[in-house]
Amino acid sequence: MVDSKTRAGRRLENAMKKIAAALTLAGLTFASLAIAAPAAANTCLDTRKMVSSASKDGRIMVFKMRDGTTWVNHLQGYCPDLKFTGFAWQLHAGDTNVCENENTFSVLQSGQSCTLGKFDAPMMENHTAN
Repeated sequence: MVDSKTRAGRRLENAMKKIAAALTLAGLTFASLAIAAPAAANTCLDTRKMVSSASKDGRIMVFKMRDGTTWVNHLQGYCPDLKFTGFAWQLHAGDTNVCENENTFSVLQSGQSCTLGKFDAPMMENHTAN
């Protein structure tokens, strides 16, 4: 009787070792996938380098930069009051960067809160000399 309990115990121990090995392998596989495929970095703009910003429809915000590039952002929601008045960024102390899908701003008169969405690729302004 002791011999059958010992064999059953060994079978159980071997099965547990196989399960532990499989779980360890699965964990290492998922960890390597997370390391191998990092998420794409969000596009960020430095507010100190912005020359102007405007929204004609409350859905798209256009930022003109000192270097001549124009960035178009597709806001995450509809901000109708943005068409009529200015806004103030909601930033952490000392931070001057605003990033897509992260930063918000408040419309000055209404207090409406709006969040940046995805930026389009930047466009360069053409300056033609006459």
